[in-house]
Amino acid sequence: MKMPNDITTATSPGTRTIRTNVKEVLLSGGTYRSLEQQQLSPVEEKFETIRRISGFILAPLGFLFMMFVPSGMEPTQQKVAAVLVAVILLWLCESLPIPITALLGVGLMVLIGTAPASDVLAPFGSTTIFTFIGAFILAQAMLKHGVAQRLAYFVLGLPGIGNSTVRIILAFGGITCVLSAFVSNTATVAMLLPTALGILTVIAKLMQDKGIVKEDFDPLRLRVGAALMLMLAYGASIGGLLTPVGAPPNLIGRGLIEEATGVRISFGQWVMTALPICLCMLLALAVILFLVNKPETRRIEGVAEYVAEHKKQQGKMSRAEINTIIAFSITVFLWIFPAILGMFVGTDSAIYEAVDERLNEGIVAVLGAVLLFILPVEPRKLQYTLDWSDAAKIDWGTIILFGCGMIFGAMLGDSGLAESIGSGLNNMLGVSSALVITAMAVLLAILISETTSNTAAAAVTVPIVVPLAMAAGVDPVIPAMAATFGASFGFMLPISTPQNAIVYGSGCVSIARMIRTGISFDIIGGALIIFFLPTVATLVGIG
Repeated sequence: MKMPNDITTATSPGTRTIRTNVKEVLLSGGTYRSLEQQQLSPVEEKFETIRRISGFILAPLGFLFMMFVPSGMEPTQQKVAAVLVAVILLWLCESLPIPITALLGVGLMVLIGTAPASDVLAPFGSTTIFTFIGAFILAQAMLKHGVAQRLAYFVLGLPGIGNSTVRIILAFGGITCVLSAFVSNTATVAMLLPTALGILTVIAKLMQDKGIVKEDFDPLRLRVGAALMLMLAYGASIGGLLTPVGAPPNLIGRGLIEEATGVRISFGQWVMTALPICLCMLLALAVILFLVNKPETRRIEGVAEYVAEHKKQQGKMSRAEINTIIAFSITVFLWIFPAILGMFVGTDSAIYEAVDERLNEGIVAVLGAVLLFILPVEPRKLQYTLDWSDAAKIDWGTIILFGCGMIFGAMLGDSGLAESIGSGLNNMLGVSSALVITAMAVLLAILISETTSNTAAAAVTVPIVVPLAMAAGVDPVIPAMAATFGASFGFMLPISTPQNAIVYGSGCVSIARMIRTGISFDIIGGALIIFFLPTVATLVGIG
């Protein structure tokens, strides 16, 4: 099966071999690829065909079952549950493009009367949507002008890194964790994605040249690519736990805990509690990634010579590259500045609150993108760093996907379905100890965050956990903090977190591979929170 970006080369008299254009395939992205756009063996193609067709049968059956079988839920909750079941089944089967399935779910919400259209569509105005748009445009500039490729060669040229696929992936995990502790997880992944794709492009081309893969291989199906992309996404989620400002659920959970219990968790207490958990999770992630997505090769000889040759070909930085770095640097600085300021003046000060409100993450991303259309390359010819045709190439499917996911999260909370789920689990499992409540809190937060935004998971779970703990005579601080940590999970689906959606949009991670890796990490990460958090938090004076 010939792919759209294949090129044909002669190998011997009378024969021609299709050689994949690695750069074109990897850097073109893709939230969804049809069977014709993939290279599959006959067995794989048969399985994929059955899987995708089955969604058209399972989704309607799941919808009808949840809609009409008596469940004890209120009518609105039952309608929301029916739509979510149908959407999740279609996502798992990939019967329709992932973003189109999300849009279908939104349309069904309105058609069956869960809420008025204006209420259902309101989350599309979220600042996160604008963060996506701005960050994606910045990433597009990095790709167009070769900044990402230049960074890729720089990283590959570092001593001891570039000749090992394992060390490359581990290095990305460490960098992502540190950055996402202060910069939003979404922004961290968005700004590192072009570099990761550039490195993957080099690795894939080397594997092709060295005969490690076939001439006509599909670079989007490489295990090393999946491991690199998932390390980027999951590493950001881990790093986001490290500080109170690392992710929105942290701020939401900490605020709800203080409001409900009067206990304030300081910046230092949060970091000291999260640090050992994050280190253990990063180690567990590395083990899981390399077991589930074992790279095709651990070492690639000749990387140093290859990198040196291509760095020489790149020459000096162009005006467009410099402009891109200026816009990118300003954006990153403005993303980080409120967190840095908060460390010195406190997050409760009037100065911090004023700066944080004005330097909104989404607004900063959009303004950074606008700079690319202002900074000139050739002023006399009115040529700027980007034009609109470049911006139109960003992955709008991922933006639609996450916007719809935010809608599903809002409907879960507004309909009361999330609270009903929590109450049902309480009645089914019973509540008798702090350990049981903490385990239930983590489980509930992870389950909700898998199908909705992590922000919604924290906003819904923490208010459920606090009264449950109080009713059982248990200090609610630890269970509520555990729920906050669990809300930043959601590693199984593209819709679970923005960073999952971003790396899924690269086309390098199939939904099946994300589920296989994510479910393992959900289980191990959840266990680390349940058993480590109470001990560590007590040692630092929380609870």
